[in-house]
Amino acid sequence: MPETKTPWPHAPTHQLAERGTYFVTGATYEKAHHFGGAKRLRVLHRGLLTVAEQFGWQLEAWAVFSNHYHFIAHSPAPAADASSLGAMLSVWHVKTSGWVNKLDATPGRKVWFNFWETRLTHQRSYLARLNYVHQNAVKHGLVPVACQYPWCSAAWFERTASSAMVKSIYRFKTDKLSVADEFEPATEW
Repeated sequence: MPETKTPWPHAPTHQLAERGTYFVTGATYEKAHHFGGAKRLRVLHRGLLTVAEQFGWQLEAWAVFSNHYHFIAHSPAPAADASSLGAMLSVWHVKTSGWVNKLDATPGRKVWFNFWETRLTHQRSYLARLNYVHQNAVKHGLVPVACQYPWCSAAWFERTASSAMVKSIYRFKTDKLSVADEFEPATEW
């Protein structure tokens, strides 16, 4: 049987034909720390929240770091599919890479590598990934308690959800999740 060729071996196949809730991870090119420091993280964070709102994606959990990000979001309700995710991330990546390259006087430098998405179809998987995203700054050793990291959704989640909901989500185990998260974010923020 002939071996099938992957059209582009360094890019994941994006399967966005259905509406739903998606877990998304994105990374900088060569895991470079383009967004280290409070000012850069603030811009990256604000940019994600802004572009998600502009494209109608409802964020449930998010965390941005110097060299990667994760979020969980629901695709826009009126859309037939989730294909706007690529366009949304393209806008965010173009704007943030242009901004950081201007800051570093490196026009044309490749900043973003790619993104990976998983459509969440099982409640337990969804809830475990919510916990994973909220707790990601703790996983990376940046803070002892998730709500102390300003560029993630944990503090917002703890303020807006019921105490019972917070406890319930935070009890979900994340150690068996298969998540592309082999990144060491910069410790300065």
